[in-house]
Amino acid sequence: MIENPIHWIDTAIVIISVLFTIGTGLYFSRRQKSSDRYFAGSKTIPAWAIGISIFATLLSSVTFLAYPAAAYKSNWILLVQGLMVPVILIGVIGFIVPLFRKVIRLSTYEYFERRFGVFARIYSSVAFMLTHFSKMGTVLYLVSIALSSFTHFPVLTIMLCLSFAIITLTMLGGMEAVIWMDVVQGFLLVGGGLLCLGILLFKPAGGAMVTLSSAFSMGKIDVGPYNFNLSQLTFWVMVINGAFYAIQKYGTDQTIVQRYLAAKSDKDAKKAAYIGVFASVSVWTLFMLIGSLLFVFYNNGTAHLPSDISADKVFPYFISTQLPVGVVGLVLSALVAAALASLQSDLNCLSAIGVEDYYQRLKPNCTDKQRLNMGRILVFAAGAIMMTVAYLYVQWEGEGVLGVVFGLYAIFSAGIVGIFLLGLLSRRANKQGLYFGVGACVLFTAYAVLTTTKIGDNLILDLGKFNFPHHKYMLGVYSHLIVLIVGYIASLFFKSEPAEDHLTIYGYLKEKKAKAI
Repeated sequence: MIENPIHWIDTAIVIISVLFTIGTGLYFSRRQKSSDRYFAGSKTIPAWAIGISIFATLLSSVTFLAYPAAAYKSNWILLVQGLMVPVILIGVIGFIVPLFRKVIRLSTYEYFERRFGVFARIYSSVAFMLTHFSKMGTVLYLVSIALSSFTHFPVLTIMLCLSFAIITLTMLGGMEAVIWMDVVQGFLLVGGGLLCLGILLFKPAGGAMVTLSSAFSMGKIDVGPYNFNLSQLTFWVMVINGAFYAIQKYGTDQTIVQRYLAAKSDKDAKKAAYIGVFASVSVWTLFMLIGSLLFVFYNNGTAHLPSDISADKVFPYFISTQLPVGVVGLVLSALVAAALASLQSDLNCLSAIGVEDYYQRLKPNCTDKQRLNMGRILVFAAGAIMMTVAYLYVQWEGEGVLGVVFGLYAIFSAGIVGIFLLGLLSRRANKQGLYFGVGACVLFTAYAVLTTTKIGDNLILDLGKFNFPHHKYMLGVYSHLIVLIVGYIASLFFKSEPAEDHLTIYGYLKEKKAKAI
């Protein structure tokens, strides 16, 4: 914990920023007259705003806190995953955007049903929900712990206040409020990072060039090791993992696809995707650079750290001791903004999935007003689950049983990119083949998780030399490939009509060829 609480001026700035967020929700609440507008906006939002919203959604307080800690402790190797996103995006966004805008009403997972049946839709939407409830609890926990260390307010008090702000904004304002608040919060996040960067670059003796040179010579600005070893965290492991992460985020994640639907046109949606990803990569790089420069700052004599401080607490310590009154409040507001942007987006999208994939199915004749009311109820319910997960993190201090539980969730939520690629790349693939692919994926993931996860000092399942041998980041890659390969081969043994062209990449290629003639 920071020894002295921050100045009351800084606390006031943070509180005002949160109240401003709630006010935005109240302003947009007057416009939410239909479920379509609540979940997809007015379809008049400019591409640049949707792009910044995508960027803000991809970031969170994890970015604000974890990236500097990772670079301080090691180097920039974790950034490689993010650097792969624009590389992959350039190749796939051209057909992913029009596919979703033509095929689905609201839920990303409607595509999975149209391609492979109800099971694929339920499986993929449940995977999305489990993943994001885990993520939301983690983000809320981290930002609450950080603010508690600055203000000395109880963690649970901060958690409840932030949750109230997030749930209120999302319940009242819908996707429109989410997107426009993402814009404000995105700029605030970047501004806070740039303020810290300026101090780290120019306060040390010798100025910016000497400081950067020191970071390079100390090995803090690097993405190695570069050897091709899949059992360790190497550059190539992150390249492979990053390629699948890019497809998963931009092709199967409701939080991103829902923003495609909010754009005026396919062209605007593509433009928004590019703005979002390049802005995200830039900010990920910014916070990695902050971590590297923190290492230089505290190891070249400019300032000194307490001897017992860990890497993940260095940036908060820097903020509390090196920034002037007022600026601390702005930077902490940026930290809060990062959490709000990510969490309010998740709540809206979880609500959309609940209404579209489950409520609409159980009550097919429901009115639009009922859909809208249920959406708001589900926002509140999802917020309650978010708080529960974060509270469990507090009880177990962020580790222990909860980590094992969410690790086991991965067994039943793996291979989503494999399902998406199987449906997109093959007209021959069918639902019977998919069942075999998913079954093989679940068995493999169970084996890999159980033979690499420890309770205390012992593995849950120890098979000796037959334990999963590669780095844990390769687990997701293999699960996607297993669904894709096993699902395709198994499909060959079942007769079925070929998929409609517009549900596969072949429809896009035909349309593109026709336009070229």
